[in-house]
Amino acid sequence: MMIRGAPTLSERKIEVSAKINKDILDYEATKPSEGGASFTLRNRLIRFVWNVVWYLCAAWTPPFMHGWRRFLLISFGAKMGQKTDVRGSARIWYPPLLDLGDGALLAERVICYNQAKITLGKSALVSQGAHLCAGSHDIDSPTFQLEAKPIYIGAYAWIAADAFVGPGVRVGKRAVLGARGVTFSDLEAGMVYVGNPARQTRSRKFYRELK
Repeated sequence: MMIRGAPTLSERKIEVSAKINKDILDYEATKPSEGGASFTLRNRLIRFVWNVVWYLCAAWTPPFMHGWRRFLLISFGAKMGQKTDVRGSARIWYPPLLDLGDGALLAERVICYNQAKITLGKSALVSQGAHLCAGSHDIDSPTFQLEAKPIYIGAYAWIAADAFVGPGVRVGKRAVLGARGVTFSDLEAGMVYVGNPARQTRSRKFYRELK
């Protein structure tokens, strides 16, 4: 009888990613570098149909048609609160892993690369050209294994234009990541961050309590 040893670090990372997104395949088995798949057939089919539908039915729509775009996203499994808006030029990688709280907005040209779940709290704002990236690769893996970690952006937080939020980051309530800022670490609630890598500069001031 063969007794299997403890799982390697790479195997543990694959197991964690599989729990976060069950559609991610083991690169050692599928060998994407040789043309194998990174995701299950079901996942790939949903994304194919989704991209066609969004391109034909939503990518060209003006801002005021937010209700129609919200309907399309919900139809493909996204959770969309009241008065949410995803602009037509935004790109949602996989709708079932998107969760927007009431009043949240993904602005023009936002890239929502949600290989793991991406959640926006109430009235969170992601400005034009920003990139929310919930997927990466294990650079120490001989197979360059794909990994996924969820992103959470708290209520009233603002991700400014062209900023980048990396896998596994939690942005606290009312925090701000300035234009073209880059973060791979959590951002503290109510604080302002700028630069690459993002550094904390001051607290965010409010003249009244937001409703």
